[in-house]
Amino acid sequence: MTNFEVASPILNRPYDEPQEHWWILEGQPAERRPGRRPATYWYRPPGKSQHEGGVLIELKRVNLIRERMKAWREQGWPGVTRTTYDLLKHWRREGRKQNLFFAQLEAAETVIFLLEARADFRQGIEVPRDEPGPEEVANGYSGFTRYCCKMATGSGKTTVMGMLAAWSILNKVNDRGDARFSDVVLVVCPNVTIRDRLRELDPALGESSLYRTRDLVPAHLMPILNQGKVIYTNWHVFEPRTPETHGDGGRVVKAGVEVETRETIKIGEKNDTKRGTRWLTRETLFQQISNGLLEVVEGDPETDGTLRVRSTKYVESDTALVNRVLRGVGGKQNILVFNDEAHHAYRIRQEEPLDGLFDDDDEEDEEWEESKKEATTWVSGLDRIAKQRGINFCVDLSATPYYLNRVGQDANRPFPWVVSDFGLIDAIESGLVKIPQLAVRDSTGAEVPGYFNIWDWILTPGRLSATERGGKRANPKPEAILKWANTPIAMLGGLWEQKWREWQADPQELRPPVFILVCKNTKLADVVGAWLGEGVNPAGIPSSKLDAFRNTADAKYTIVVHSKVVRDTDSDNSDSDEKRWMRFTLDTVGKVDWPRDGQGRAIYPEGFVELANKLDRPLHPPGRDVRCIVSVGMLTEGWDCNTVTHIVGLRPFQSQLLCEQVVGRGLRRASYAVDENGFLSEEVATIFGVPFQVVPFKATGGSSDKPQPKKKHVRALPERAHLKITFPRVEGYIQQIRNRIVLDRDRVPQLVLRPGEIPPEVQAKALIPSNSGRPSLSGPGALKDISLNPFRGNKRVQELAFDVAAQITKLYAGQGHTDLPAHKLFPQLVKEVLWYIENKVRIVAPASVLDLFLSPYYGWMVEVLHQHLNGDEQAGDAPELPLLKDSRGPGSTADVDYWTARDVRETVKSHVNYLVADTKRWEQNAGYFIDTHQVVRSWVKNAGLGFGIPYIHNGEQHEYVPDFIIRLDIEEERYLIIETKGHDDLKDIKKAAAERWCNAVNANGGYGHWTYRMAMSVQAVLQILNGVFSEDRN
Repeated sequence: MTNFEVASPILNRPYDEPQEHWWILEGQPAERRPGRRPATYWYRPPGKSQHEGGVLIELKRVNLIRERMKAWREQGWPGVTRTTYDLLKHWRREGRKQNLFFAQLEAAETVIFLLEARADFRQGIEVPRDEPGPEEVANGYSGFTRYCCKMATGSGKTTVMGMLAAWSILNKVNDRGDARFSDVVLVVCPNVTIRDRLRELDPALGESSLYRTRDLVPAHLMPILNQGKVIYTNWHVFEPRTPETHGDGGRVVKAGVEVETRETIKIGEKNDTKRGTRWLTRETLFQQISNGLLEVVEGDPETDGTLRVRSTKYVESDTALVNRVLRGVGGKQNILVFNDEAHHAYRIRQEEPLDGLFDDDDEEDEEWEESKKEATTWVSGLDRIAKQRGINFCVDLSATPYYLNRVGQDANRPFPWVVSDFGLIDAIESGLVKIPQLAVRDSTGAEVPGYFNIWDWILTPGRLSATERGGKRANPKPEAILKWANTPIAMLGGLWEQKWREWQADPQELRPPVFILVCKNTKLADVVGAWLGEGVNPAGIPSSKLDAFRNTADAKYTIVVHSKVVRDTDSDNSDSDEKRWMRFTLDTVGKVDWPRDGQGRAIYPEGFVELANKLDRPLHPPGRDVRCIVSVGMLTEGWDCNTVTHIVGLRPFQSQLLCEQVVGRGLRRASYAVDENGFLSEEVATIFGVPFQVVPFKATGGSSDKPQPKKKHVRALPERAHLKITFPRVEGYIQQIRNRIVLDRDRVPQLVLRPGEIPPEVQAKALIPSNSGRPSLSGPGALKDISLNPFRGNKRVQELAFDVAAQITKLYAGQGHTDLPAHKLFPQLVKEVLWYIENKVRIVAPASVLDLFLSPYYGWMVEVLHQHLNGDEQAGDAPELPLLKDSRGPGSTADVDYWTARDVRETVKSHVNYLVADTKRWEQNAGYFIDTHQVVRSWVKNAGLGFGIPYIHNGEQHEYVPDFIIRLDIEEERYLIIETKGHDDLKDIKKAAAERWCNAVNANGGYGHWTYRMAMSVQAVLQILNGVFSEDRN
């Protein structure tokens, strides 16, 4: 998991073009790089999990436009009209009371550049149109031009619309014949919350309009601006209305344009629409047939459960619809359109939806059906306007201009008409939004922390029972989800309480911080909401212990928001007073009072006072006291609460689009005050369970279903040099032997002569190679047997023993580690060698004991004997000392520098950037405990370090590589070697070798004090560390 936690995420001033950006690679320190971040996006094919990563794709058109615009801007915007030039200077002039963010300036200038820049600047820049499908073309629709400005949540999209509306209207009024400009602007948005806020785009509001409050238009130009018209509406107005009236018995009286629809319906116990299928009771079916609303074209309505039906309705014509939407502007043509939150407006190719990628959840299918309806209705409405009046062009504004995860081959890709990009990372680096904090590591040692994606963590195989998990396609019980989500909710809930206390201590902060839980469906939201807000605890689940979220008779601190309520209130067609009240509640979360007029009177939203009086509720903002919101989906776009501090996701996330939308609910800043250097201060939102990845931790460029592992650069970090660990390179052991040398006959390993690995016999043939390049057994010539017998013929075991003893004598004498003269040492060694040959050498035929004369057996025997020959301490000999690799000197963590495809984890207290694991979980778990324990000053995972303990086993040379080296955080220089060991037949041998190594190094005295511990479980690691800590304190 990439760690984005750097010293200061904010690098740039919000009002200037970014001058620096962070360059972050896994396992390496974050690097501040000069210049602006190139425009790119990470693409992950639909159905691929977050673990499979994606590919980085450059937005070439955006980067080209940036380059050309910079030159165009530096040259004084050549090609623009005088009106445009004056506006551009006005927006950038010094001394403004409220400067415009660079993100706003760039978005507006990009559209202006594409329309007005001199032709040579725009050469080679082509933006694809939004082309209709065959069915739309057949109906006379021809598509239109769209320019999409990607702007992070909170970067000021409404202001950009005001800038471009003023630019277009003022230019059109000054030159009516210039078709590049329009004096009628249509702004389309997803819901009434945004629609109501867009009223400030109406020039008729004068000094109260956005043009004056944000100083977008000089006062003397306002009368000219008022000659234009800005219409703001939500997409629901594009739904063709039914102008029919009903005669006797509810029968249809035909009026308008006839539209015929054919569909398959199913007969059920209630009227419903599920998974794209319409269900009717048989009673309702016959009633609609009787009223002329349905006609059965296939199947028997009396008996069949599935029927094919035809329905005919009469709706307003395209002309009538367009006239209704554009009422008040007469027959004006060449309309400029703004699509606010434009990711809702796209064409869905009916042949493209992907099936089988989503959970068995009716609510998710309903959400998808609503999304399809919204996208289709929105774009169809624009098609009608383009056909009837002409669309000059559309400006799309969105933080996430991507196709949804269910729209086929375009899923998860950005709209092809994106022309500018100031995304979330740019916004974070400029301080425009809060900094999201996501889980990067936990005590499990898993590569992906469980709370990074709570839903996946809970649904890990084996965690839920079959009953808890639900159907074949995961639809787990709400109580099962809450059982496992209790801990992460409590973790963030505790942080929220801490934040709340801090805010309470600030007399200027009267609002509570807001905690959001985003749930998969209504059932889960209801269970979680009741648990937090009402104290209703499901069986086996304790109280939340978050008393500040508990509702009282006087205040509603926790609210539950269903997606259906949000949809109903989006269109301003709520069918109940409670739903309307919920809309007022959501719109006022984080607001302690209503705006006031010049006389100090509260300015209530339309219809609020009447509804409050009807429901007998107070007139203060109903969302004032809300501390916790439990929602299905991502709440509503345009929700401008800036007091969100914590978010928990309890749902699956199939796309990064949804992740960014949910995360975006918590990223609006509370303050935009800059410091003396012009930088915004850091504000933070902590997020669990929303696996948003700005830079995926895995990526592949191939198309294979199984991604290839990505190699990681493992190295020592210079800035962590204070954590360096140094160790002796031990290649053997010697002693100051003064009296007698003895062999540790109990622990010395045996030596096996293996003819299967070192052949003592060979057959030879003439060198006439086959097509393999080697001689063939079946080729010409006679076979010749060759063996070691000639060599063995005159050798004796006694001779062998003498040779080995002489070699070891020379080794001891040459090192100067014995006071015994050779004539005394040698006979002692001969005796021990002969015993070893007779008792510890195992011969496998056709090998011979005489083969010990040969390398590598000879060297192995010398080494194994040397490893287990000791001075006789009972006779007063000194302890064993290490034989060091003097040519290389001590080893240290500074030597680590290599690449690996193995599993890794980032570190904090280690000189080396990664823990490189050899296990699936053990070493990762142990690494977490070591890296976070207070007794640890520094540590390193022993991979690529060069730290090994020499030993011989079964005639083969080995270097035992223990798992961890720890420098203890105590006054004296103490080190702890820890091995995390499961089943291992060699554990006793390795343990003895390690203890011998420690004893020898400690006897040396030059490398601190070393201790070895073998942990047979992960918990034992923590026990060992706790034990060392207790010893030190005592």
